[in-house]
Amino acid sequence: MNSLTQKFNTKHDTAPFNSIKTEDFLPAFTEGIAAAKKEIDEIISNPEEATFENTIEALSFSGDMLDRTSGIFFNLHSAETNDDIQKIAMEVSPLLSEFSNDIRLNKELFARVKAVYDSKDNLNLTAEQATLLDKKYKSFARNGANLPEDKKTRLREIDKELSQLSLRFGENVLAETNAFTLHITDEKDLSGLPEGAIEAAREIAMGMEKEGWVFTLDFPSYMPFMTYADNRELRKKMALAFGAKGFQNNEFDNQETVLQIVKLRHERANLLGYKSHANFVLEERMAESPEKVRSFLNDLLVKAKPAAQKEFAELTAFAKELDGLDHLEKWDGAYYAEKLKQKLFNLDDEKLKPYFELDKVLNGAFTIAGKLYGISFNEVQDIDKYHKDVRTYEVKDTNGNLVAIFYADFFPRKGKRNGAWMTSFKSQYIKNGINERPHVSIVCNFTKPTETKPSLLTFNEVTTLFHEFGHALHGMLANTTYPNLSGTSVYWDFVELPSQIMENWCYEPEALELFAHHYKTGEVIPMEYIEKIKDSAAFQEGMATMRQLSFGLLDMGWHAQDPAAIGDVKSFEIEQFSPTQLYPDVQENAMSTAFSHIFQGGYSSGYYSYKWAEVLDADAFEFFKEKGIFDKETADKFKNNILSKGGTEHPMLLYKRFRGQEPKPEALLKRAGLLS
Repeated sequence: MNSLTQKFNTKHDTAPFNSIKTEDFLPAFTEGIAAAKKEIDEIISNPEEATFENTIEALSFSGDMLDRTSGIFFNLHSAETNDDIQKIAMEVSPLLSEFSNDIRLNKELFARVKAVYDSKDNLNLTAEQATLLDKKYKSFARNGANLPEDKKTRLREIDKELSQLSLRFGENVLAETNAFTLHITDEKDLSGLPEGAIEAAREIAMGMEKEGWVFTLDFPSYMPFMTYADNRELRKKMALAFGAKGFQNNEFDNQETVLQIVKLRHERANLLGYKSHANFVLEERMAESPEKVRSFLNDLLVKAKPAAQKEFAELTAFAKELDGLDHLEKWDGAYYAEKLKQKLFNLDDEKLKPYFELDKVLNGAFTIAGKLYGISFNEVQDIDKYHKDVRTYEVKDTNGNLVAIFYADFFPRKGKRNGAWMTSFKSQYIKNGINERPHVSIVCNFTKPTETKPSLLTFNEVTTLFHEFGHALHGMLANTTYPNLSGTSVYWDFVELPSQIMENWCYEPEALELFAHHYKTGEVIPMEYIEKIKDSAAFQEGMATMRQLSFGLLDMGWHAQDPAAIGDVKSFEIEQFSPTQLYPDVQENAMSTAFSHIFQGGYSSGYYSYKWAEVLDADAFEFFKEKGIFDKETADKFKNNILSKGGTEHPMLLYKRFRGQEPKPEALLKRAGLLS
């Protein structure tokens, strides 16, 4: 019996990682698809007329086994992959896209859904049921259910191709990340680097059975090198390798893949009656249209650009004064910014890191969640893990009821992609009177503990942990009836609110005192450091905003117009980046060929949502600050109107219920120091 296709005989129905073999996945997918098809057939062949319960609700709960298998498999594909898993992913992606098309393009099924949808005004539905009905109907209409047969066939071909191209894109980026190493044998070349970065590089070298030190393109190795290494030529070498991922005219080149993806997305949108891929995507977002997104981004650009240009001029003058440098290149930015930050605030990550031991920061996040939302985290050893580094927790409420299972996976390794993300192995939903609790995971890439030191985080990594933990709370505190409206199943430009608001607690003395203790002495972080962290929060915020806006505008460039005339990735990028460009262009580098957010993740036409959510989070946190950052009443409002509600109602309605008004950008501009 396949351990993936039976009811998991495990504690809390958790994924049975210890008994799953890689070869179990393909048969499990085949069985899962067959079982889901059978459930769909039962809905279609029901002789009774279509009702909300026998059609919409039945559809919402169908395919549970397939969802669980997909959740487990694709999380492993991101966090613990290998050649076999990648091969299965290539085989299984077209099967899944074929299956979802089988559902969305099924005439009889759509007829039943449409019948319920057409009679919705007489059904007396709850807000959540009305949302589910609307989403189910649109999932058909927006995916070709109303198309003639020949166009449906073409749509299937496009979806199959897109799922494979997106996988290939990601695998190429991972291959390029793994292919490059900087091997240092002369100790002089380590000048400027902090002890922790040197020790980590030594351990990587030892793992490769090499003398000296090895730096890689993984963030915990790459960022300290770019920030601290005095050797400018080596910084240049690292930066060029980082920026050339997927852009080297080799077997892992992504240029053609990018062009194919955007052209197929555009064709798909046109088939469905939309002007562009962005028009298609944004119909189901708070932002609603490409025009609105562009105007939002350009509006922020007008406010940020003068500040960014001033900051860039200051950084250039500082580098000239310090090292006689005439003009800054991209590989100089982080290095001189760190030096300037130290000069202005006498604050550098190395000073702060001893106060941010990973375990203490994590427990701090747990304590803050406890104060706000009344939950506790208890580490347990009797839940299966997919890697020995993963930690597992039972999350309970004040009455001892299980709220969620929480997995945390913190360190880089060969089979794990870069970056940080939250994901889930099982959604929350209510069925047959039972509230099934979610299994949520966060995955990061922090510096591993060494023989002499625990894992110590930079302040940026502290905010990353809180960010992903905010997403996790959105998943863990979910309390909805239907799995596809639960937790983070919300409009894409709303999903970053719960994550980004959590970062705010990292700047508050009251919160920092809970976890920022020196790993050796136990001393609480000095108040002057906290003041400096707050003062430096807006340091070069104009440049940081410009960078984010440049990514959002590039995304819109690829997706808000007909890409037929784009023949060359690089020249297109140069044109898109011109309004936001500060550093000279680097001919050997491209952004798009490794822009996984929009070509592999789900952010196509959605990258703007980081900034959009910053407006929401700054406005929402302002509300917390008015009442006190641990105010129970405000926290309850946030939990009951935002975190627990998932996608059950329109996000603006939920936000206004929490805040009493629509969000205003002033709080963000004030926080970023961009209000003159």
